[in-house]
Amino acid sequence: MQETFRLAGGPGFLGPEVYDVVVIGGGPAGATAALYTARAGLKTLVVDKGLTAGAAGMAGQIVNFPGLGPLSGADLVRRIREQAASFGAQFVTDRVLRVDLKSDPRQVWTGGGVYAGRVLIIATGAMGRKHRVPGEERLVGRGVSYCATCDGAFFRDQEVAVVGNTDEAVEEALALTRFAARVHFLPPTRDLRADPALAHELGENPKVTLYPAAHLEEVVGEERVEGVRFRREGQEYVLPVAGVFIYLQGNVPVTDFLEGQLPIGEGGCLLVDENFQTAVPGVFAVGDVLCRHLKQAVVAAAEGAIAAMAADRYLRGRTQLRPDWSR
Repeated sequence: MQETFRLAGGPGFLGPEVYDVVVIGGGPAGATAALYTARAGLKTLVVDKGLTAGAAGMAGQIVNFPGLGPLSGADLVRRIREQAASFGAQFVTDRVLRVDLKSDPRQVWTGGGVYAGRVLIIATGAMGRKHRVPGEERLVGRGVSYCATCDGAFFRDQEVAVVGNTDEAVEEALALTRFAARVHFLPPTRDLRADPALAHELGENPKVTLYPAAHLEEVVGEERVEGVRFRREGQEYVLPVAGVFIYLQGNVPVTDFLEGQLPIGEGGCLLVDENFQTAVPGVFAVGDVLCRHLKQAVVAAAEGAIAAMAADRYLRGRTQLRPDWSR
């Protein structure tokens, strides 16, 4: 993929491949939106952190999704993604760092490169963290990172820690093994909430040391990261590391990558109209990232479908949604 790109009005530069729709987030809302836009013939890309990075993907069992179940949340999301892919939607596992909503097409920067879309659909959910551990914020950029793809090369031949237990955390830890001398993996639970194949690969990697049920207490260091302090099985440990990559979940909407480009409601959620369009035309938002959202997979999926049809209407210049029961 070309890494140079053209911002709106900047002549003479090669740009990334332009998609009709870029969906940020691949849970029930985002994957359903991709299903509908791809089915409508729109070139669609979904950028997602991993199958188990969101609330639905982490659910052990879902029994109230119409026509399906009981099944795990990961299986539900996988089925929707496979259906979307069958209509041509493309999926890439990556972390969105920032976006430019004013450019035309919209620019989406990730750890692996830049993507461009005429329409954006934000479906990032509400697993963001409000509270940080002591030392974390102070040492961001000085050993604390949230993107191994971006920063892994800075820790060549050094020891690092990865904190988390999802697909995203496992994949980032595996990426770090290409650079680090040793990766200390600290999941907050005894069992990983990641794809079994990924978990197996992590456990078999000779560069990885696992510390199940490790609870991060502090990032240690003055000028830069010198270690992490964590508690495990009633004992406290201090592990000397040069870097710490944190992939823990919380319960606040994930909007940091927007950098204030959209109005934020109380609690950090996004505001939309009846068609799930934000204050910026051509930018939509669905799922748990919304204000007053009923946190149900079927509701998120319905919102994704509505936003996708509105996006189709926006791109084709229509003024009203056109019902199509075949979709």
